[in-house]
Amino acid sequence: MTRWVLHVDLDQFIAAVEVLRHPELRGQPVVVGGDGDPDKRGVVSTASYEARALGVHSGLPLRTAKKRCPDCIFLPVDAPAYLAVSAVIMDVLRDTGAPVEVLGWDEAFVGIETNEADEATDPESFARDLAASVKQATDLDCSVGIGENKLQAKIATGFGKPAGVFRLTSDTWYELLGDRPPDVIWGIGKKTVDKLGKLGIHTVRELAAADPDRLAAEFGPMTGPWLVLLGRGRGDAEVDPSPYVARSHGREVTFQRNIKEWDQVQTEVARLARQVAAEVEERPVARAVVKVRYAPFTTVTHGAPFPAPGNATLDPAGFEAAARAALAQFTPGRPVRLLGVRAEFVKDPADD
Repeated sequence: MTRWVLHVDLDQFIAAVEVLRHPELRGQPVVVGGDGDPDKRGVVSTASYEARALGVHSGLPLRTAKKRCPDCIFLPVDAPAYLAVSAVIMDVLRDTGAPVEVLGWDEAFVGIETNEADEATDPESFARDLAASVKQATDLDCSVGIGENKLQAKIATGFGKPAGVFRLTSDTWYELLGDRPPDVIWGIGKKTVDKLGKLGIHTVRELAAADPDRLAAEFGPMTGPWLVLLGRGRGDAEVDPSPYVARSHGREVTFQRNIKEWDQVQTEVARLARQVAAEVEERPVARAVVKVRYAPFTTVTHGAPFPAPGNATLDPAGFEAAARAALAQFTPGRPVRLLGVRAEFVKDPADD
């Protein structure tokens, strides 16, 4: 028996759900984000492939998206609708009897075993059947990546999109990725690539051949060697079916006009803190974290410990006081475009 990890990823999930709800939008450049008004502040949650071809992508400010694509159709985010469809998808995956590790609304890892002597049980056949089951249940397409571990499976999905199946293994790792920049690897971002570049490391192959001790000196004793392992295509192969438990919960607000008065900032933080406290009153909270995004787009966060972590019921006044303490670490006087307050939950020892 051979163990495989499958990464199931719904294609343009949020946009695809909206097209199902509005069939007349099929084939059109659809953008979902904020309250659907591109003249207000907000960011793109997702865009259809037609909109992506015009330069619109997730995280792009809605106003910029409108400039790039004036003819795009803008829709508001409807989280309950996406969550409902996601639940159906995850049930389809679990119905296989294989362990399923949910990563988000639209993606999950699935762990399977195949018999090499039986061609009918190859991982591609399983993946295609799984995609067909998702399609039958939801009328949505998904891509499936196959790998010996989660890292390989996650990257393989990109090669399979849209609506395809692709296998990436240690045997094909360098052939497919060796000469590509390191940020092709899941978990490596631009800042890391820039630091690697200064060390003369510009490709996945060079990262794989790097001295772990040298990278440990630059990135830290844990991160440095870990980056080398990523370059070699190594990763966790255990699919954990445990239910996802959020480690934090927060709320934030983007102001259509920057606020400059610090009294107003304090008032908004207190309001957000009370809202968060009401929503997590049954969870023990360890810390309050405040996020401030200054104009034009600089984001800073500070946190403060909750006075009595571990209480079964959260004290709203105490949490508000912790949020105010976090806010006190900021320097007032700069225009603010976004505020957020987040409750970080007490870590469960069972998670270790």
